[in-house]
Amino acid sequence: MAKIAVITGSAGLIGSESVYFLGDKMDLVVGIDNDMRRYFFGDSASTLWCRRELEEQVANYRHYSVDIRDKDSIERIFREYGEDIDLIIHTAAQPSHDWAAREPFTDFHINATGTLILLEATRQFCSKAKFIFTSTNKVYGDRPNTLPLRELEKRYELEETHPFYRGIDESMSIDQSLHSLFGASKVAADILVQEYARYFGMFTVCFRGGCLTGGRHSGAELHGFLSYLMRCAITKSHYTIYGYKGKQVRDNIHSYDLVNAFWHYYQNPRPGGEVYNIGGGRHSHCSVLEAMDLCQEISGNKINYTISPTNRIGDHIWWISDVNKFRSHYPEWEYKYDLKEILSEIYRLWMKKI
Repeated sequence: MAKIAVITGSAGLIGSESVYFLGDKMDLVVGIDNDMRRYFFGDSASTLWCRRELEEQVANYRHYSVDIRDKDSIERIFREYGEDIDLIIHTAAQPSHDWAAREPFTDFHINATGTLILLEATRQFCSKAKFIFTSTNKVYGDRPNTLPLRELEKRYELEETHPFYRGIDESMSIDQSLHSLFGASKVAADILVQEYARYFGMFTVCFRGGCLTGGRHSGAELHGFLSYLMRCAITKSHYTIYGYKGKQVRDNIHSYDLVNAFWHYYQNPRPGGEVYNIGGGRHSHCSVLEAMDLCQEISGNKINYTISPTNRIGDHIWWISDVNKFRSHYPEWEYKYDLKEILSEIYRLWMKKI
């Protein structure tokens, strides 16, 4: 019996990392991606270049230019491979707060309905497969903004004695907070993924990521913080910081480290619809101002920027993930990349494109 992985959003950052990671581990890697990122963010954010590289470099990769909202086409793919499908990594999404408000139906149908279509196809045609969902820390809405943060010179921070100082864990409520429409559609998907484990007994898992990043990110102004910031540094383009004086804090995890976490789950899946906060944690985190300093140091260029007094609706002031739940379940998993290594890789790969 062949082992097949299905990757949605396969030409995106996490999807393409998954394809490369699994290329020598699975008999076939099936990619589903119709370059919606170009529709969301314009030609400069297109992932077509990455799709071409995958098709050239991964011998057992098969691409389908299919929209995850297209139920009939998704079912045809799953019916074709059936029980040989042993792993689904679902990364396809509309990923932006601001964009979601422009087209709420598009955002919801991609993030929520698209996830439901994939879950149901999995249940019908390969119910024993492991279903890994790339969720988001935005399911917590703006609740992290209620933490007692202190304003420092270049960042906001918690006192070291606070229970969440090492990071926010899965005990934080996702209820009764401002999410943005994007956050709400991802909540719907997140809950559906959990429910298919609890109700139908399937192996599903939600990874609630912080900032997911890496050299293959097609960063744009509305999505892809570190990639877009480095691009502005290299091209000497203007960069706008939205709110919080540029002191908002993000943790950043390289796509390889995230996909390696997926692999650890796949090898020893846990029942019951587990949820994991996953990100750079205290290992890899920064404020926007601190990231800017590093981009300037690596590129040798001064960044031209302004700070808008208006923050993005539902945006976090401070987010650091507590990854200890995942580490307790999978103690052999470790980080490979820290923040400077991530930005250095982004710089090298952007320089090849520009």
